[in-house]
Amino acid sequence: IRFRNSLLRKLGFFFFFRFYSLVNSVPSQVRVGKPVRSKPVMKNVNEGKGLFAPLVVLTRQIIGKKRFNQLRGKAIALHSQVITEFCKSIGADAKQRQGLIRLAKKNGERLGFLA
Repeated sequence: IRFRNSLLRKLGFFFFFRFYSLVNSVPSQVRVGKPVRSKPVMKNVNEGKGLFAPLVVLTRQIIGKKRFNQLRGKAIALHSQVITEFCKSIGADAKQRQGLIRLAKKNGERLGFLA
């Protein structure tokens, strides 16, 4: 019995020592960096579709993306002003004006102006 108790103590010490070294080998705090996320690719679903799409794509390639987006923004703003003036002249309210602007955007997408 004494031998068995002594053996159990030694085995217990051995297993305790193994467990203790295992616990100490694992860091108490794990640092996790920010997950790497790729930037979302904003691609127009109407790319290459519509009557004017090839002309729009060619113009973008010739004058550059930045200048093209500036020009497109000015054209959209001007068109919205024309729609607003039209709505004022016929007495349409803001809700109808918004509807016309949305319709103009959908038509622009279908024709390829937003390619």
